[in-house]
Amino acid sequence: MTDYTPQQIVARGGRLDAEAAADAIDNHPGLEGATYSILEEDEDKNIWRIDAFPTTQQESDGLASVLAGYKVKVTTEVLADADWLAMALSGLPPVKAGRFFVYGMHDRGRLPASTVNLRIEAGAAFGTGHHGTTVGCLQAYDRLIKARSFKKVLDVGAGTGLLAIAAARTGSKLAVGTDIDKPSVRIARENALVNQANAKFVHASGLGHRLVADNAPYDLVFANILARPLISLAQDIKRALVPGGTVILSGLLRTQERMVKAAYLSRGFRVKTRIHRDAWATLVLQRP
Repeated sequence: MTDYTPQQIVARGGRLDAEAAADAIDNHPGLEGATYSILEEDEDKNIWRIDAFPTTQQESDGLASVLAGYKVKVTTEVLADADWLAMALSGLPPVKAGRFFVYGMHDRGRLPASTVNLRIEAGAAFGTGHHGTTVGCLQAYDRLIKARSFKKVLDVGAGTGLLAIAAARTGSKLAVGTDIDKPSVRIARENALVNQANAKFVHASGLGHRLVADNAPYDLVFANILARPLISLAQDIKRALVPGGTVILSGLLRTQERMVKAAYLSRGFRVKTRIHRDAWATLVLQRP
């Protein structure tokens, strides 16, 4: 048996083709943990790009198989035998979203004075602040807290812990985050310490963990995951919110917005606003 050689899979095509391929990745049962991004590479030529970073040969084969079914040009590049993730993250620029300035250790010497500065080290977790879904959540949250505060906040699928940490740093008395990935929970806890944020993180699937249940109901729930889990968790999220509470949903493509929204509208939620960034959508809804 040979060790897996890290690869980067790049697929380029028109927006509709790229979004359809990304949607297929999201809905493939064997690719639920796949790491990828989708963005507009050339607006004039309508070229959209998917970058995928498989971690096993099985995942690599699955991505290649899915992408082969769409009108996209696929290339695969073998990554150097090094800590390529750390190297890639070290080159990421800081991100500003509303009042929030998200940066890595390599940018710690150039922080604005008028922003809420959040140092996030991703490691193997999702959520550096660069992805369109994370930026959308931060922008939505920034708009909300201009009008009111949220005493109790739950972050479902916390990844690096960025969203729960942002809440804790802007006045929330309780910020709880969950993730199904144990390394992500460890990374989120480390990021909370670095940012001196009173945010707690637990390893959990769904909203049944004791820490989550004992502190319910919440004034605000973040759920930056994937379209299918967002739909399946709609009723649980409703129960976890106070009447009139707010949920910020993301992790969904624009093409998935309608079906996710339908799951929440059918439970009485009202859409307050939506944010589109690249191919991604963020929805802000209010519980009745």
